[in-house]
Amino acid sequence: MIPIQYLTNIILAPGCVAMLPDTLGKLGVHRPLLVTDKGVRHTAAFERIQSALGAGHALFDDTPQNPTEHAVESATALFRDRRCDGVVAVGGGSPIDLSKAVALLATHQPPLSRYALIMDGLRHIRADVAPVVALPTTAGTGSEVGRGALITLRDGRKLGLISQHLIPKYALCDPELTLSLPPRLTAATGMDALAHCIETFLSPRDNPVADAIALDGAGRAYRNIESAVRNGSDLRTRQEMMTASLMGGLCFQKGLGAVHSLSHALGAIKNPVLHHGTLNAILLPSVLRANAAYAGDKYPRLLAAMHLATDTDLPAAIEALNGRLGIPSSLKDLGVTRDMLPGAVRGALADHSHATNPFQPDAMQYMDILDAAMQ
Repeated sequence: MIPIQYLTNIILAPGCVAMLPDTLGKLGVHRPLLVTDKGVRHTAAFERIQSALGAGHALFDDTPQNPTEHAVESATALFRDRRCDGVVAVGGGSPIDLSKAVALLATHQPPLSRYALIMDGLRHIRADVAPVVALPTTAGTGSEVGRGALITLRDGRKLGLISQHLIPKYALCDPELTLSLPPRLTAATGMDALAHCIETFLSPRDNPVADAIALDGAGRAYRNIESAVRNGSDLRTRQEMMTASLMGGLCFQKGLGAVHSLSHALGAIKNPVLHHGTLNAILLPSVLRANAAYAGDKYPRLLAAMHLATDTDLPAAIEALNGRLGIPSSLKDLGVTRDMLPGAVRGALADHSHATNPFQPDAMQYMDILDAAMQ
């Protein structure tokens, strides 16, 4: 078991949950707030974590599927009431993102909007954010090593809080925690990981290290996701998917693109509640078609990493993969209606991921992408 130190401290190994007490001790955390959601709380994986953690912690398990400003404030109130000195985040991207926002408000004055990237919030986030230890129970978001947290504010905007100070101090990535993840969530979160690797690689920012990681992560995700969905008890495959997810998170430094600017905007819709990974899977082929003329030699390099023939149509290959995984084929299948699309376009244009797409779509081009994803 070799620790990885890239952006933060990472342990990627079966059974590393047992390192949680020592990890908290290194950070000087004695009264952590344990943040999760109600679905994760009633799993064997969560019981293992609580058992490793022992007594003396507070528990917040009311994380919504898309974290909200109200939930962050409720968890922060509990953090202060119980005199907590750190946060342990357990779950997928939602509990981990919420934990980052709690750690921020534990030492910074509200409102959260003050710290959003598009509101020039980066300069307001100091280094004294409360320490966070993240234990992902899905292989998808990469939030355990990401510098961002996406929070839906009371006014309906879904904004990104982004700073190197928000990266968890430790990420304990134990693939055993994903063994009980059902096939539907394995597919959706795995496609989220694949989308992260592809979008970060396509970002026009110059970061050769992130590019190399993104290519390897895309290959691992594409080659292993079907096996993970078919046989969730295969620990080797689960570790490959957790590695791909981690790699996607390590590449966030390059920025994402139009898939995420749209999925962030759609994810702010209150009804229906839309799963982030499923949105990314559906949007990815349409965005890849829109980006093709701006990608240079990057599509052939992705195909090589994914062990696909050089003449493969990349968007069509993603569509076919979605079909084999049982991912819905269109936004319409999720309950998205056409009257929701103009708001999604406005949100995408204002999103921080818009700037790092290979080209910056205008409102009409975003609408064309959404129209294609509605078919």
